[in-house]
Amino acid sequence: MNPPSRHDTITAVVDGVYTALVSNMLLVVGCLPLVALAFTTDAARAWPLYALAAPLCAPGLCGVFAVMSDYSSGRAGGVLRTFGRAWRATARPAVLWAAAASAVLVVLGVDAYALWGHRAGALTLPILAVLAVLTAATALLGLVTIAERPAARLRDVARACAYLAVRRWYLTAASLLVLALLAQLFVARPAIALGVAAAPLWYVVWSNSRYSLRAALDPPTIAAPST
Repeated sequence: MNPPSRHDTITAVVDGVYTALVSNMLLVVGCLPLVALAFTTDAARAWPLYALAAPLCAPGLCGVFAVMSDYSSGRAGGVLRTFGRAWRATARPAVLWAAAASAVLVVLGVDAYALWGHRAGALTLPILAVLAVLTAATALLGLVTIAERPAARLRDVARACAYLAVRRWYLTAASLLVLALLAQLFVARPAIALGVAAAPLWYVVWSNSRYSLRAALDPPTIAAPST
């Protein structure tokens, strides 16, 4: 096999940079409700608005996941075209999925706040924290699944993603840590987070999630019969 030429290498680098920059722009556009709230409100006081706005951003995130999937597999369908097609296909299931996850997280958060400082909280708060992390991880894997299988039943998605989030716990932990890093970067340097770092960090999260979901998304290979 001939090594890649210099022209091919430069083309690959340019395509990667272009895809990353456009993906950053699409992330901002797709998550505009949350971005607007982040710049105009105090998250500690306006958290109900965040809970209501988060599901509206789910189709945009699925669209970016579809772009990352095409880029990783070498398919050249056009970044904007791929995003638009995935956004339309996933709009309803992604919003429903994210709304359910947001509702669960709100309930867990309210319960934790109510139990904070009480004797019963010493036992129940760790359980609530574990459930919140599991819900967030399942929601993330679910969006990656919906991006590739928009017609999948959400009940089946929830069952498979909850199981795989626990089974591949090390990848789940790595993805959540990357998202925490992105959140900290957004608080400190929002322009850098949104304009430069968002797409590469989300790509790491998508890669981890896609690997965790291989058993559910990739069809089993059938060995050729021996002659």
